Parts: sequence; structure tokens; C-alpha cells
Amino acid sequence: MNTFLRRLQHAGFLIPSVLTGYLWFKGHHPGLPGFSCLLQRSTGIPCPTCYLTRATCSALAGQWETSLKLHAFGPIMAVVLVAWALIALRDQRFFPKTLATRPLIIGLLTLISYWLARLAATAWWPNLTWLQFP
Repeated sequence: MNTFLRRLQHAGFLIPSVLTGYLWFKGHHPGLPGFSCLLQRSTGIPCPTCYLTRATCSALAGQWETSLKLHAFGPIMAVVLVAWALIALRDQRFFPKTLATRPLIIGLLTLISYWLARLAATAWWPNLTWLQFP
């Protein structure tokens, strides 16, 4: 393995902090580049994580109302990212030594349920504007 990849492997624990810092900065400067959803671009249907990056950026910037309007999981992801960054710095590991699968499965099922509710609200219930996609 060459020297650059070896150094990168040893510095991988910094990635969560850099990612969290970038999203915090993007929350204050929304014009910074980001990724657009391939599913929404190709089919017109938003995916379960559509608007989650913007919501997380808003939450990290302290704009809670905007974050919740974009995606209910925005503030949750902000807390998870900050915790991940702190744990990665403390342990100097990219992933924690132990990672509980039950909360991940519950979170994934909740995210999919929230996405289906948002799709239904957008398609059939125009009065539920708080649940619709922006």
C-alpha cells in the first residue's frame, strides 16, 4: 500500500468531524455544492432522504423550524452526526467498536414510514401541508 493510502487509513477517524463541519458551514452558506437526489431527478419521486441534507444543515446552523419543515429527521441526524464525530475523535476510529443494530433497524423502518406518509400527504391530502414535501 502506498504512503498516501496508509496515511489516509490512519486519519479516517477525522472524516465524521470534517463532514459535520462541512454541513454546519453549508447551513450558513447554502450556495455551497452538494448532491441532488438521483431517484427524484430520474423519476420525479422523492426518496426517503430527500431534503434530509438541507434539514441537517439547517439544524446544525440552529434553524430548527426550517429543519423540521424540510425533514423531520434533520435535527435527529444533526445530533447523530455530532455524536459520531465526537466518538470518532475520542476513539480515533471511523466506526465505533460496538454498533447496536436494533436502533438502526428501528430508525430505518421509521424513516420509510415517514417517507410513505409524506408521499401520501403530497399526493392525496393537500390540507396536510406540514407533512408534504417542500
